[in-house]
Parts: sequence; structure tokens; C-alpha cells
Amino acid sequence: MEEKRGSLQDLLRSQTWRQRPPRGAHLNPTGFSVLSKDVPWEVESTWSTFAAYFFILHVPLSFGILPTIARLLHQSVHDPVITAASALTLQGTELAGFLTLLYYTANNRNKLPCFFIGTSYSEQRNWLKASALGIGFLLLLVLLTSILADRLIGPKDIDNPILKEILLYSPISKSTCFLLYCFVTPLLEETVYRGFLLTSIASGRKFWQAIGISSFAFSLAHFSLENSLQFFIIGCVLGSVYSWSGKLVSSVTVHSVYNAIILLFVSIS
Repeated sequence: MEEKRGSLQDLLRSQTWRQRPPRGAHLNPTGFSVLSKDVPWEVESTWSTFAAYFFILHVPLSFGILPTIARLLHQSVHDPVITAASALTLQGTELAGFLTLLYYTANNRNKLPCFFIGTSYSEQRNWLKASALGIGFLLLLVLLTSILADRLIGPKDIDNPILKEILLYSPISKSTCFLLYCFVTPLLEETVYRGFLLTSIASGRKFWQAIGISSFAFSLAHFSLENSLQFFIIGCVLGSVYSWSGKLVSSVTVHSVYNAIILLFVSIS
């Protein structure tokens, strides 16, 4: 009887060991995307949350407020320092407002910081490698689409006189401009369109569908019809980098480097 009981216990132990996955096996990423399906907010309220951000924060802070600030400071709206500093302040306010919106709409507020850092699956992916590849692909695709657009539509003047004036006006305006476009803007847009929107959509759809939808929203948010295709491509590359790495820092890095290259190009052109 004791022998049978011992044999039965040994059999149960062996079966339990076989059914238990090897240590760390659950960390092996499967497929291209490693984004978590467990988001800390209601997926059903994704578009209502995005609409609240878009119409309460993005549109008002993007249009109409800069002239008001200039009048309050008794400065010209075209003053490069005022323009750069105001844009930096407004985008910082927009970022803070969106993070506040996420905080108060989240089901589990304690998961928010860890959520944007990355999931357990993302530990298997090298975000620096993803960033480097993303920058290369992004520059290549933008170059190819620019060449194609020049042949189909004709050459377009890419010089931005307002941006160039800000970059060349003074060291203060130039530093503020780089801080805005290489840090605040990438952090804001990647948090909104990749960290929140793409991840929320991907929790209920295939990742490539989420990349396409979020990139379309990213393109529309720039209110530039002539550059809409380019913004869509940029969004797709950034979304792919984020989906593969699972870390927001990778897409922020690509976005920052790309913007820095554009600023350098504008300043020397």
C-alpha cells in the first residue's frame, strides 16, 4: 500500500513538472509585436479618451493661443524667441494634460509607469537595435517618397522660413527649438499615438492594423494635407519600432533623432 502511494505521488510530481513550462519560457516573445494585451484603461473608451485629448488639449493649444500669449507679453507674434518659448510651454502643457487624463481614466493607476517602460516580453528585445534600424528605415522611406513625389507632382520647396528664422535668430531661440522638437514633441506624440492609441487598438486587433490606424490619426493631427503621406509613413515606422521593442523609449529615440536631422538640415539649407 505504501509502495502504491509513493508511486502515485511520484507520478503526480512528474506530470506536474512536465506541465510546468521551463523557467523563463513565458518571457520568450512570439511574433513581431510584444505589446501587452492588458492595458491599464478601458479599451472601449479608447476613442472617447483620444477625442477628449484632441479637442480639449491638442486643437486649442495648437491654434489661437500663441497670438494671445504674444499680446499678453506685448511682443510680436513673429518674435522668434517668443514663438519658440511659447510653443515649448504649450506642448509641455499638452503633455502634462494628457498624462493627467490617462491617470484619471486608468483602471489601475499603479500600472501606468511600468506600462510605458515595457512589458516582460520587451526584455528580450534590444531597444537600441530597434532604434537604429528604425532611424535607417525612416530616413530611407522619407527619401524615397520625396523623390517619388518630386517626379509625380514636381519639386516642392522644403524651406521653412519661420523655423529657419527661429534657428538662426539667437542661441536661446535655437536651443529652445531643439529642446522642443527633439525632446518634448517626441515624448508627447509617442505617448499619445504609440503608447496609448496604438497599444489600446492592438489589444483588440492585429498589431499591423493598430499601426495603420494610429498612424492615420497621427497624420491627421498634423493638419497638413500635402505632407499627410509622409506623416503616415513616419507613424508606421515609429509604430513598428514600438511594437517590436515594446518600449516607448525606442520610438521616442527615433522620433528625436529624425527631428534633429530635420532641424540641422533646415538650419544649413
